[in-house]
Amino acid sequence: MNIRGLDTEVRKIRKKTFKEIAKLAYNSKNIIDDLESLPYEMSDAETPRFWESIYRERAVTRERLRLAMGLSLRPENKPVHATQGVDESDIAEKYYEPPLMQVIPSACNACAENMYIVTNQCKTCTAQPCAKVCPRGAISLVDGKSYIDQEKCIKCGKCKNVCPYDAISRQLRPCAAACGVDAIQSDEYGRACIDSEKCVSCGMCMVHCPFGAIADKSQIFQLIRAIQSGKEIVAEIAPAFVGQFGANVTPAQVKEGLKQLGFSAVYEVAIGADQGCMAEAKHYVEKVATGELPFLLTSCCPSWSVLAKKFFPETIDNISNELTPMVATARKIKEDHPEAGVVFIGPCASKKLEASRKTVRSDVDFVITFEELDGMFAAKGIVLSQLETDESDEINDATSAGRGYAVAGGVADAIEKCIREYYPDVEVKIEHAEGLSECKKMLTLAKVGKKNGCLIEGMGCPGGCVGGAGTNIPIIKANQEVKKFVDSAERKLPAMEEES
Repeated sequence: MNIRGLDTEVRKIRKKTFKEIAKLAYNSKNIIDDLESLPYEMSDAETPRFWESIYRERAVTRERLRLAMGLSLRPENKPVHATQGVDESDIAEKYYEPPLMQVIPSACNACAENMYIVTNQCKTCTAQPCAKVCPRGAISLVDGKSYIDQEKCIKCGKCKNVCPYDAISRQLRPCAAACGVDAIQSDEYGRACIDSEKCVSCGMCMVHCPFGAIADKSQIFQLIRAIQSGKEIVAEIAPAFVGQFGANVTPAQVKEGLKQLGFSAVYEVAIGADQGCMAEAKHYVEKVATGELPFLLTSCCPSWSVLAKKFFPETIDNISNELTPMVATARKIKEDHPEAGVVFIGPCASKKLEASRKTVRSDVDFVITFEELDGMFAAKGIVLSQLETDESDEINDATSAGRGYAVAGGVADAIEKCIREYYPDVEVKIEHAEGLSECKKMLTLAKVGKKNGCLIEGMGCPGGCVGGAGTNIPIIKANQEVKKFVDSAERKLPAMEEES
């Protein structure tokens, strides 16, 4: 079962962690001492809730708090104080220690990587088809039940497929099953670890781990410090935000809530998406439709772009070089507010890396997710559904096309509509893939010439941005909310003069 979108204990723990780190930034007079005491406050009973001992529970909490402060995990084989590095992270600017995604060893369950086992549903049937189809003779009767010898088993799955009682279970490590680039490995103790050379920081491993053993680093502490410094801070919020903070919370209430946190203004990232879809429509018409390029890959999803660059380097020249919506909107903000800091608020973990890259100046000072923002609202006691708003709080700057970037297929659809509207004589072929496994298949086909003439949209997360690692609600519900937000836009397509 896919646990995405369920209000699990893991999700509650993450929100509590972000809330406590935000409260630390807002209220603490002694960061070191207060951070030291937090694991005891968060696990204040002697009976553990989730682990076999209260000591392990607090150890896991300490590491979660470090990551939420933007710090790296402590090594398990060296004496490193729980608050080491806090002074360096207590700043009013972006703070980032790579890598972004980390496995907390003390929280990892060391799940089986790939194993077939016989469950108690085995009926010891006379036919025993599982043993008959096994090519290695790995199945025998032990104590009256079928038994699989793991030393002989080659994980072909034939026994599972033939069992009439579905008594054979395939055990997979959830984080590895969710990773589309095979970046999840095992350490010497059988615990999960992440191969940073393969990882594209989509965060799917994080949201699929039922133990909450994988977490990304947060910038909320440093963001709060920047707001407290008195510097003007402007928020740009991705279109997937609708519905993320409560079923009855309006976009205007989210904007008002952001202002109460101290942001001076709020921009729609869909403004940058409008610029991008016009630019990529022109790029397609001039480069792909003329045959100069065999195909064009969209660039708005950083995990998709990094996937292409890491695993399909021959496609690099086919990746759009247009600014992503996040960066395009940030540059618009810098034009309007030259001295302001810019915060991208979205569903995406990998945007934190995009904002930190050196090859293209992002103009983005901080990146936080909807999940992290929810923790900030909680820390300040802001209940969005109770906020009063007026017409000045309405968010109505972007078109339907730009807002549609939030869902899988929306980027390609927006570009296609712009081409059909402004270049009606050009035939356009559209493809899209969602989830890294499907993205890899699509890039493989493009590499061998099977997608020539196509505009190809890739989204690292299944469902698109609404399925990102930093979201708060189920994908189906998020899709419904985005559709309403798309339909509410006063304009359907950006005008030709908005092209950049």
